[in-house]
Amino acid sequence: MSIIINVPDYILFEDNDILLINKPCSLMVEPDRNGHPNLLQQVQKYVKKSLHPNKEVYAQHIHRLDRPVSGVVLFAKKKSMLKDLSEQFAQRSVKKYYKALTNNKPLSEKTTLENWLFKDTKNKKAIIYPNEQANTDKVLLSYTTTPYKNYTLWDIALHTGKYHQIRAQLAYAGAPILGDILYGSDMEYAPNSIALHAYALEFTHPKTNEAMRIEAEPNWLV
Repeated sequence: MSIIINVPDYILFEDNDILLINKPCSLMVEPDRNGHPNLLQQVQKYVKKSLHPNKEVYAQHIHRLDRPVSGVVLFAKKKSMLKDLSEQFAQRSVKKYYKALTNNKPLSEKTTLENWLFKDTKNKKAIIYPNEQANTDKVLLSYTTTPYKNYTLWDIALHTGKYHQIRAQLAYAGAPILGDILYGSDMEYAPNSIALHAYALEFTHPKTNEAMRIEAEPNWLV
């Protein structure tokens, strides 16, 4: 199932330079070859209609979330803002925080996971190793866990942003995310959705240099 949203209902912050959206799960961030509805095109239509109906406008996402993942996505509304924000991501000065639900508990309630990740492009999956292997990248995340209903709630600080990193690392730790069949979950969640939510993003405003923290709490479906 692909969805079309009413963009204003999902805006977390907007000014003349940037826009932050709380992306729902099952919606892609950018176009794909199958022509699914995507957040980028919907945001571009919103900006054109609401701000500049008679001339060309600009809107571009700075980062991506997997289709089944919900949460905060940052857009630049000017090319000059895109360059600044992209550099912040490249320099890892942007802080990203996630929440997840799993059926299993980890061995430690609070720790840092350090692994090595291989991107298996053929099978569109990340493979985790405990030690460095050929063509792998070091991946790091820190977490704390607490009970949530009949599940375990993870509060995650992401230190590296690699392909499917959180999904693969939690599965390797014995706790696949709810609904993430690709990484071993046997629990249903929702179509094209998993219980992983990007709930906070910290960055510097590219024009005002103000320290920004934008949050969106998850709307769990369980």
